[in-house]
Amino acid sequence: MGTNGYADRVIQRLRGKKLKITPQRIAILHYLEGNTAHPSAEQIYREVSRAFPTISLATVYNTLDTLERLGELQVVAIDPARKRYDPDTRPHHHAMCTECRTIQDVHTDYGGTIALPDGLRERLQVASVTVHFSGLCRSCSPVTI
Repeated sequence: MGTNGYADRVIQRLRGKKLKITPQRIAILHYLEGNTAHPSAEQIYREVSRAFPTISLATVYNTLDTLERLGELQVVAIDPARKRYDPDTRPHHHAMCTECRTIQDVHTDYGGTIALPDGLRERLQVASVTVHFSGLCRSCSPVTI
């Protein structure tokens, strides 16, 4: 994946929190760095286990949980089959093809254009808005988009 400083920044943050910096964690961070494919834990495990055959799926899950807790990773809950992970923690939305399960980032601010019903607006101060789109991508669509 591309180099955007993600792995180095997170390693420094882990050190600052006195958390272990293991070769397996570093490999997971490097796999996530610049990764826009929104991989599942199982996909991350498959890729990282090529270099670290003794890594366990539990290690991958524990690392992902730690990164999520630190705010260095967001869970993308658009795929009903499994959690997907995104190292891009900037506010953004997602679109998923319901056929091939490819997820794409959507960097558009919908916060001001989505209106809450009056009753809910009175009971909730909105802190963030997340939009998930689903449909067929160009490759999976029987009709040319």
